[in-house]
Amino acid sequence: MRHRTVQDLMTHTVITVRAETSFKEVAVKLADHGIDAVPVVDARDCPVGVVSETDLLRREASRPDPQGHLTGSSAPAGGQGESAGELMTSPAVCAQPQWNVVEAARAMDGHQVKRLPVVDETGKIVGIISRGDLLRVFLRRDAAIREEIVYDVLDRTLGIGQQALHVAVSEGVATLRGSIEPPALHSAVLRLCQSVDGVVAVHELPLDAPAVRPGSRR
Repeated sequence: MRHRTVQDLMTHTVITVRAETSFKEVAVKLADHGIDAVPVVDARDCPVGVVSETDLLRREASRPDPQGHLTGSSAPAGGQGESAGELMTSPAVCAQPQWNVVEAARAMDGHQVKRLPVVDETGKIVGIISRGDLLRVFLRRDAAIREEIVYDVLDRTLGIGQQALHVAVSEGVATLRGSIEPPALHSAVLRLCQSVDGVVAVHELPLDAPAVRPGSRR
């Protein structure tokens, strides 16, 4: 079994800024490249933070309302600053190229971020990965997912023949029909099938249950 890694899914060409980059320069980079955040790097190209549209808007929200509608305590609290270094969220939460999808997803969820700069062993930025990049594994064809389950998981890894366990995959949902022998392999079969990239869920049915028609999604 081969799991897709951060290196497989990340964007390799990264738009970055320095701490001294001005507010306006950051806004221009975001607009020109159609992105909503940019890593802030030091002189060694190591990420020290991330500045996003949210950070820029928070700074704007802290300014006095020109029409005087928000005054005193009703004015939103926001960040002050004129440069990326003053506005960024720091420290940067980073990923490593060898991480799998689960590791990257847990880091994003745990830190409530939408993207992770990817760094090599020296801490230098080599890419960036977003939530959308991680979701690309679910675009795999059903036929490819079924082939990996049948040949890599059941046959090569566990030694279970196709005659004993029938597999169908539709819209990323894998359905196993039959009995798993020996029963001690039951949890291993489910765990490994669930870990296949692109699998949304794994269902079990007895052998005499109606067959599930494989999906035709491309």
